[in-house]
Amino acid sequence: MAKIPSPWDDNDDDKGPWADNEITSPKVKQFKPKKPVEVEFKWWWGVIAVLVIWLGSGFYQVQPNEEAVVLRFGAYNETTTPGLHYHLPYPIETIKKVNITQERSINLGGQETREIGSNTFTETHMLTGDENIVDINLTIVWRVENAKDYVFNMQSPDQTVRVAAQSVLREIVGQSQMLPIISGDRGKVEDETKEELQKVLDEFGAGIKVVRIKLQKADPPKQVVDAFNEVQRAKADMERFKNEAEAYRNEILPKSRGEAAQRLQNAEAYKQAVVSKAKGEAERFLSVYNAYKNGKEVTTKRLYLETMENVLGNSDKVIIDSSAKGNNVIPYLPLDKLNKGAK
Repeated sequence: MAKIPSPWDDNDDDKGPWADNEITSPKVKQFKPKKPVEVEFKWWWGVIAVLVIWLGSGFYQVQPNEEAVVLRFGAYNETTTPGLHYHLPYPIETIKKVNITQERSINLGGQETREIGSNTFTETHMLTGDENIVDINLTIVWRVENAKDYVFNMQSPDQTVRVAAQSVLREIVGQSQMLPIISGDRGKVEDETKEELQKVLDEFGAGIKVVRIKLQKADPPKQVVDAFNEVQRAKADMERFKNEAEAYRNEILPKSRGEAAQRLQNAEAYKQAVVSKAKGEAERFLSVYNAYKNGKEVTTKRLYLETMENVLGNSDKVIIDSSAKGNNVIPYLPLDKLNKGAK
């Protein structure tokens, strides 16, 4: 019987008990640890990454209320509308976005002051056409209409609009009377100022649209406001007296014209009556004359009797025929009074 050696007999200290027993089975592989993977960094990878980032920086978004002006090396290239767009990255091309729907406002009044003698005047004190001074506060509302012109031609938009509006307003006020400006004709001043200011800005190529202009205040200066109010009250009294006189005139003239027309009509009627009567008398005289020529005695007697009838008809005397004494006539009988009573 063979002797089975002990695993601890005749073994080197460094081999162990299984040093001579190698595993030779093909199904069992010997375990060997893997070596770490070494990645070699290439410098051109960084160049590619930087290039990708640089190219990606050319994408930009334009909002619905904006327009974008694309500049190529500082010169105008194109204007893009709302949406996603791409431009060559900086420094080849750059963009400037402009809000074209936002309404901007400028108040013209009370910033610049000037002293003339003992009085202090501001930029809103303007000389009218009738050599009066009026204090005007003006609000200008504007927006961007052309993004290209606005970017390239306007360096200080608010200051440009302010100066142009002040110049235009002074010209219009200088051609107007003071009273209409402060008493209710402001709409005309606003419309004329808006129209002229738009023309000036268009000549500048500002790319700005004037939306509206509103006169906030149009009063005489504080230094003369009391005297001015007194003048206005006097003018109001004058207008009142004038209106009262005009009302009296409108009342009396039609009445006078009516009376004059009535008198003319009466005179015309009297004229027609007199003429007609004269014509009738003439015709009557002619008829009597013709009758007289045909029967002189009869006509003479008839004329005599008609004449006596007219004469005695207006007399108060009563004539009694002397032959009537024996006919029981009372000697005293007031026949004249009875005759008047009969009338």
